[in-house]
Amino acid sequence: MSDTVFIGMDLGTSRTSITTSTGVRTTVWSYVGYAQDHVSRKHLGGRDKVFGQEAVENRMAVNLVRPLDKGVIRADEDSRMAVKDLLEHIIDEAGIPSDSTIYGVIGAPAEASVDSKAHILSAASEFMDSIIVCSEPFAVAYGLDFLSDTLVVDIGAGTVDLCRVHGTMPKPEDQRTHHYAGDAIDERLAELLTENHPEAQFSDNMVREIKENYACVGTQMDPVNAIFPVQGKPTEFDITSEVSEACSEIVSPTVEALQDLIATYDPEFQQKMRNHVLLGGGGSQITGLSRAFEEALSEYGGGKVRTVEEPQYAGSNGALKIAFDMPDDFWKEFIESQGAKA
Repeated sequence: MSDTVFIGMDLGTSRTSITTSTGVRTTVWSYVGYAQDHVSRKHLGGRDKVFGQEAVENRMAVNLVRPLDKGVIRADEDSRMAVKDLLEHIIDEAGIPSDSTIYGVIGAPAEASVDSKAHILSAASEFMDSIIVCSEPFAVAYGLDFLSDTLVVDIGAGTVDLCRVHGTMPKPEDQRTHHYAGDAIDERLAELLTENHPEAQFSDNMVREIKENYACVGTQMDPVNAIFPVQGKPTEFDITSEVSEACSEIVSPTVEALQDLIATYDPEFQQKMRNHVLLGGGGSQITGLSRAFEEALSEYGGGKVRTVEEPQYAGSNGALKIAFDMPDDFWKEFIESQGAKA
């Protein structure tokens, strides 16, 4: 009889992370690169495909696919194939024995549609025996045992997902999603750089690296200087104001969604929830963000905002905890339902 391995996964637009019951945690950028021709294949050491950072670094020699957009699988066939390859790769990286029975929980955007969840289930069902797709911010809260009067804000590349947690599984009215997230910051920063420094040459990857290294909101930030080529000559630019402006635009839509979830909650518990806001996801590492949220909440009666300690794995850790706590009957019921469809 095969051993059962439980996994928790954060299938993200930018990064995919996995935590397993065997004690493994690993993450990979959500990119797949396919060899363009025999020369490309030779360059890749005989491989037909590469993943993550390696795929991005070899993007001039491969057909690079980023299969997720705003937290969900793109509709085209290349993306469907790439997300399956990505799932197979990260499960292989986790070292799960091939004969294991795999029960998995996958985090998805808070307001992911039925179709989006179905696409995730379809892709994952080739590598897992039984699957749950849950709200990503709820998984963060569950993993930290913050299950009462908590507002979770999970800031990813494609979406900012908010979830109101109050001692039960979240319902649709407990969740909000908006799309001014990491990718939107990159796009806005690129726009500002083009407007203010039209002579500078830069790539999307260069902009993303600047954001990841220097993202900050607020007036107190260190100068940001970047080297861009101008007609082939490396030239230094002060882009402090552009980085600050692009990052700061995340505050308003997030606070509006937070206040909406608070205002529609039981009035007796609104203040308690306002004082228990939890930031997760890669975007939670933007310098000064929690303080900016607290300042913006002051006009609504104030609030307390804290950041999770392990944003890279908070979602997958929580998803694994959900997997551990699910009754055996649920996993068996899923397997039986899939068998009936076959």
